[in-house]
Amino acid sequence: MFSHSEFRVIAFEDLPLDEDIFLMDERWMSEYESACINMFNGLDYPNVGYISYAAARGVGGDHLELSWYPNIIDRFHEMVVKLPREAFVTCVDTPRWDGKPRIFVKSSWLSGLHLRPYSAFALIDAIGVKDALSRGQLSGPSLVRLRERIDVIAADNPAMAFVSFADSILVKMNWFVGQYDSDISYSYDPEALIRIMPAVAGAFREEVDLAVYAAVAQGVNEYDDTALLHLSSTGNHISLNSLGLPFAQLLAIDGAARAAIRAGEHGPGELYIDEHFYHSLRFRSGFEKAGLPRAGYRSPLAARTSHYFYTDRQTILVNLDPAAPAPRRKRPRTTTT
Repeated sequence: MFSHSEFRVIAFEDLPLDEDIFLMDERWMSEYESACINMFNGLDYPNVGYISYAAARGVGGDHLELSWYPNIIDRFHEMVVKLPREAFVTCVDTPRWDGKPRIFVKSSWLSGLHLRPYSAFALIDAIGVKDALSRGQLSGPSLVRLRERIDVIAADNPAMAFVSFADSILVKMNWFVGQYDSDISYSYDPEALIRIMPAVAGAFREEVDLAVYAAVAQGVNEYDDTALLHLSSTGNHISLNSLGLPFAQLLAIDGAARAAIRAGEHGPGELYIDEHFYHSLRFRSGFEKAGLPRAGYRSPLAARTSHYFYTDRQTILVNLDPAAPAPRRKRPRTTTT
């Protein structure tokens, strides 16, 4: 296959980096080859199959690190995904003709990429807890009132899961990319996580007199369970159903921001947002989003240095596109066994 002289077959190790490529299901290989040969012979090129936009960022021994773009129509949505060597079939391009290299991949891997659940997280943490404890500021009744306020916020945002630790809250929401031949549709709504911040900050300020900051990230969740949480039948085991890049990024951003503030590299902010999450937000026309300051951090599962943007909540909130999706009202599923 692809033996015609106008094709160039590219080995896994030689894939071009930092260039636009297309991902295609292996089942379109034969039709794509025939369509290209027609084009080489001066005939019309019929569109074949479906493509996913991507760019290769690094080649490891057993995987390829990709930037995958599930949505470039109404937002710039970039995700870091891993293409295992065993899921790679071949890569071809046509150097003398318009077009981009096409990586043909195993059907099961590409389908999983489109149909699996993904997660977005926000870690909201109180500032000055140690001092508040030393002053006796965090009384039992005030913490109960805070918990009750978070209950109300959670009830108003049923598509999110809230896990609180008195002085911090982990918020999780799942979303899907979807696929043309499935009943799963694109449901990414990152603005919803940003829009709950004022309510949570208000609860902390009014009930325990503490300010908060938040770290935010999104990405591939290695758990295939679509439920936000797992609750055991006895009620004393709660699982976040989370493993992989987004949760690891969240903790890495939080640690990097704390270290940068201690080192005087930048001042404290109210939001620390992973760059991929940040760029995926739908902002008002005219907002210079590249103008906000950013800092580097090392994501545990990424090959290269990642970055987070740091700023105040209001700067992001007032510049969100008002036409961006409102928070969903569908109640998330929680598994109970």
